[in-house]
Amino acid sequence: MVNLSTSYMGLTLKNPLVASASPLSHKVDNIARMEELGVSAVVMYSLYEEQITAQSHQLDHYLSYGVESFAEAINYFPDLQQYRTGPEEYLEIIHHAKMAVDIPIIGSLNGVSTGGWVEYAKKIEQAGADALELNTYFIPTDIGMPGSEVEQMYVDILRDVKSSISIPVAMKLSPYFSATANMAYRLAEAGTDALVLFNRFYQPDFDIENLEVVPHLVLSDQFEMRLPLRWVAILYGRVPVDFAITSGVHTHEDVLKCMMAGSKVAMMASELLRNGLDRIDEVLQEITIWLEEHEYLSIAEMQGSMSQQYVAEPAIFERANYMKTLQSWRPDPTGQLAHLSF
Repeated sequence: MVNLSTSYMGLTLKNPLVASASPLSHKVDNIARMEELGVSAVVMYSLYEEQITAQSHQLDHYLSYGVESFAEAINYFPDLQQYRTGPEEYLEIIHHAKMAVDIPIIGSLNGVSTGGWVEYAKKIEQAGADALELNTYFIPTDIGMPGSEVEQMYVDILRDVKSSISIPVAMKLSPYFSATANMAYRLAEAGTDALVLFNRFYQPDFDIENLEVVPHLVLSDQFEMRLPLRWVAILYGRVPVDFAITSGVHTHEDVLKCMMAGSKVAMMASELLRNGLDRIDEVLQEITIWLEEHEYLSIAEMQGSMSQQYVAEPAIFERANYMKTLQSWRPDPTGQLAHLSF
């Protein structure tokens, strides 16, 4: 029998498939159903800093910056009444989920500064969460703010939270740092137990008829996994933390690729939202069949096997891949179309 178990942030998981933060965790029944179908852990939907600061009637500097100068900016602040649950309800769901299931429950905080994070990190731990994911979402639009200040903000948030709780902490990063490898290493030194690659920033769209800027939710596609796959493969064995890949994980092959790159878990949300929770069982069965057919005894055997330090051509993860991709273009023999040959 193939052993699918893995270890993530010190948590022993029965397999590498984790449900990432999404609306699916708004209901304890959904969490219980995901456990029944085989998911090994659930990352709760995010508790937003705006909810925390609104409850205490205080706005953080990064959230209030410029509002006094530009009255119209108030229109862009979210209507907090539209959030389905507030901070206290969030803690209750974690508490009830822990009573209902045996799999680990990972809390999620989304924001840009320490603010009320430390207080609620403690409360999330007290509610029973097995770990915490920090989903730091910050758009540095201030032209006077250097990149070093942005990076230090992430490190400070992590250190403040880590010093206040005893459960493991993961840092969910964006792909937009100018020196991703260095940033990953700094966060490892600051104490993160895991790095989750990468956060998906939902970009606004324009309604050209009504002249409005509108939110636009787009579920992930498989190609989006290539970026975190590449970076986990590069960082594996060089940065001493566990890795999780999120964004673009849809099939059993995607999960296997994550493991080969060096990830401890593969996080899935869009696939479940699009095609239902039954995909959990289907993907896990397909993983087991693939491993048996290829004579693997465990998931652990393949973890990191395709990382940069083990592949025959390490440079393929850097500029060599860029050059080979461009050079792979060939004209169509008919002269009608062009195609890429890989």
